[in-house]
Amino acid sequence: MSSGGARELVVLGTSAQVPTRRRNQVGNLLLWDDDAILFDPGEGTQRQLLLAGASTGHLSAICLTHLHGDHCLGLPGVLARFVLDHRETPVDLYFPASGLEHVRRLCRAAVLDEFPGLRLVPVPPTGAVYEHRGLRLEAVPLHHAIDTVGWRLEEPARRHLRVDDLTALGVRGHDVSRLVDEGRLETATGTVAYEDVSDLRRGDRFALVMDTAPCEGAERLADGVDLLVAESTFLDVEAELAAVSRHLTARQAGRLAAAAGARRLVLTHFSARHPDEGDFAREAASHHDDVVAARDLERVRLPGPGISRGAGSWG
Repeated sequence: MSSGGARELVVLGTSAQVPTRRRNQVGNLLLWDDDAILFDPGEGTQRQLLLAGASTGHLSAICLTHLHGDHCLGLPGVLARFVLDHRETPVDLYFPASGLEHVRRLCRAAVLDEFPGLRLVPVPPTGAVYEHRGLRLEAVPLHHAIDTVGWRLEEPARRHLRVDDLTALGVRGHDVSRLVDEGRLETATGTVAYEDVSDLRRGDRFALVMDTAPCEGAERLADGVDLLVAESTFLDVEAELAAVSRHLTARQAGRLAAAAGARRLVLTHFSARHPDEGDFAREAASHHDDVVAARDLERVRLPGPGISRGAGSWG
């Protein structure tokens, strides 16, 4: 399951609480170059990975937002597959620390050898920042019925060469590699510094905001990301129910994305009472102009270089 250098979201499931005929329980797989991170494996995740053409063998981390069943009951099957495949590469499992006992039970849910390479990483209530294979992985507390965190992934800023400047200076071929590796290059017309022919650009950013009421944590996660995955369990006519159960409506998700300047919004975690994803997309689109109401097994790429738009309040 190589992403071939692509950065994209593979939507494994889009249903809140219970599966439907068309929607598996929630689950998302983020492909980031050669990395693969599984978020919230609900029931049936192992099969959804198969249908998506993905493999558990390439997973480098699993991130749980919280320990409600529709976000974690697929974990035992994924771990069992690691054992059956004799996987040797370790996997980090991140989750809210208060759910440790539930996680331990999920790891021993059946009569099967435990996967020895599983590394449990309990996240403290205040959240935490981790280094994951050169990427910054941040857990931020959200506002739900139980301890819940959202996830944000971003790469460091990188320098990008200006091709026109290199051409004008006559720097080409192996000399370009030397310039990058050594930082300076002697040419017939003088010394060329790497910094003088390149721009420092921020890295790509991704965030996942699952079960939550509007809160500062969601705003922090979504701030300036290229791809925001947000739950939109309810429509605006059910705003009261959303507030009581501490979930978002599609309109609130749209406002969140716009206020945060997120470039693309992916809606998921839909209530089974609404079979048409288009209803959610239309509500969110009244506030944000790049909205995808996800369907199971859909793939959504991070948008290419561009400028974030949107500002204001979303609550």
